Amino acid sequence: MNPQIVPIHRKESFREDGMLFVRTEGILDTMVNAPLVIAGLIVVALTMPLQTSFSSTRMLDLTLYSDGSAHISAQLDVDPLDPDFEVDLFGTSIDNFVVVGENGFLLSSEIIDDKAMIDTFGSSSITINYDSHDLISKEGRVWTFSLDSPSDYSLLMPKNSIIVGMDALPSSMDLVNDQTKLDLSPGLTEINYIFSATPPTTTPPTTTPPTNDVSTYALIGAPIIAAVTGAIIMIKRKQTKSSPILQTEDIPETKTILNDTEKIFNLRPEMREDDKEIIKFISANGGEALESDLRKKFLQPRTTMWRAVKRLERQGVIEISKKDLQNLVKLKQDLEEEE
Repeated sequence: MNPQIVPIHRKESFREDGMLFVRTEGILDTMVNAPLVIAGLIVVALTMPLQTSFSSTRMLDLTLYSDGSAHISAQLDVDPLDPDFEVDLFGTSIDNFVVVGENGFLLSSEIIDDKAMIDTFGSSSITINYDSHDLISKEGRVWTFSLDSPSDYSLLMPKNSIIVGMDALPSSMDLVNDQTKLDLSPGLTEINYIFSATPPTTTPPTTTPPTNDVSTYALIGAPIIAAVTGAIIMIKRKQTKSSPILQTEDIPETKTILNDTEKIFNLRPEMREDDKEIIKFISANGGEALESDLRKKFLQPRTTMWRAVKRLERQGVIEISKKDLQNLVKLKQDLEEEE
C-alpha cells in the first residue's frame, strides 16, 4: 500500500460545501504590531513640520542710512532645546550686534566672519539687531543696495533719497515720515538711488481776503496791532533791564563753536539730522561730552546712542576715549574731507 503524503508547512481543511480554509499561525502577532507601526509613522509625520519650523524668520526689517550703513532687525523662531544657535549675517563688517531673548534678557554671542553663534538659554524666539556696511556701495552719485534675502522683508530708504533703478518690483510701497518704505519678496534684489540736492518743501496755499471787507478788517485789526506793538515794547524794555551784560571774551567762543559745526556739516553734507544735533551739543559743551550725558540730553537708550556715536566715529567726526570707566566723546580737530 502506498503511504499518503500530507504537506506540513500549512494546515488546511475542507468544509462540506467545498470551501478551503488556510490557517496562518503568525496572523495574531501581525494584528498586534500593525497599530504600533502606524502610530510610529504618525509621530514621524507630525515631528517633521515641527523640525522645519525651527530657525524660521518671523520678521526681517532693514533701514538704510545716508552714510552707507544698514541696520538689520530680525526676529527668529529657534529650537529651545538647542543651547547654541548659528545664524547667517548679511556681511562680515558688523557693528553693534545685540541679541535679546523672548524674556527680554541679553544673550551672549560670538561673531565669526558672516556667522554668529548665539547662546539661546532656552528661548524659543530671539531678536537680533546689528549694523552692516556690506550691503551698500557707491559709484559717483549713485548708491546701490544689494541683498539676497531668504524671506520676505521690509526696507526703509534713507531720507531725501530718490530711487532711480530697481530689478525687482516690491509687493507694496508706502511713505513713512518722508521716507520710502518697500515690502520685498525673497531672493536677490538690487536698488539704485541718489540723494536730492535740496529736500522737497511744501508751500501752504495763500488766501486773499474779499475786497469788499477791507474796511471791516481795518477796524478790527487796528486795535489788535496797537495792543501787540505795545506788548512787544514792554517785553523789550524788561529784557533790557534784566539781561546781563555780555562779556566780550564770550563772543569769539560762540563764533568758534558756530564755525566748527558749520565746517563739520560742510565736510559731511550727508550727515543725519539727529547726528547733527549730537554734534551741536558736543560743540557747545566745549568739544567733548560723556556718552551718558548724551543719553540724558536726547533721551535715548544705551544701544541707540552707542550706534550713533560709532556712526560719527566712522565718519571721522569724533573720537572715543575712556574717562573714569565711561566713554568720552570728543570732536576731532583735524577733520578731513571724504574722498
